[in-house]
Amino acid sequence: MTERCGWCGTEAIYIDYHDTEWGLPERDARALWEKLILDGFQAGLSWITILKKRENFRAAFQGFDPAIIAGWGEAEVARLLADPGIVRSRAKIEATIGNARAFLDIDGREGFDRYLWRYVDGAPLQNRFRTLAEVPAATPLSEQISKDLKKAGFRFAGPTIVYAFMQAVGMVNDHLVTCPAHDRIARLG
Repeated sequence: MTERCGWCGTEAIYIDYHDTEWGLPERDARALWEKLILDGFQAGLSWITILKKRENFRAAFQGFDPAIIAGWGEAEVARLLADPGIVRSRAKIEATIGNARAFLDIDGREGFDRYLWRYVDGAPLQNRFRTLAEVPAATPLSEQISKDLKKAGFRFAGPTIVYAFMQAVGMVNDHLVTCPAHDRIARLG
């Protein structure tokens, strides 16, 4: 019997995210950066909370344009702290501004997409987990990527956040083998 990964529950927005986005290999540098930022905002919260606010985040953060965000200062931080449509955490907002600067540096040097995908030699790692209990929260690879991102100036990019990011953008295929998406995603790799 095949069934979706159990983490996506029964809410339509979550099922749609699982079926159409989670685990698909993402190669667009800006889309990768947006997802990493949103995963950072998730720290301490559930992904469904961020997913439901994603469009508010996109509006508040100017479509996640790092060139715009990198120039922000206290006035923009204050504006965002007053926005009830997003997670209002000064530390996460300020980290996003710094992360925009770090993104621009990496992207300008080698391309943020190439920077990230080189960790998996350009192809998603194919896991074959049967239960959610087998899926790790972090791995030695996510620890290394986290360390390198932090060295490059990123914050809110710890090993657990990075692993969730890797799953979401298809750097690893962590759909359970019982999920119809597992084989579909594996063929894309």
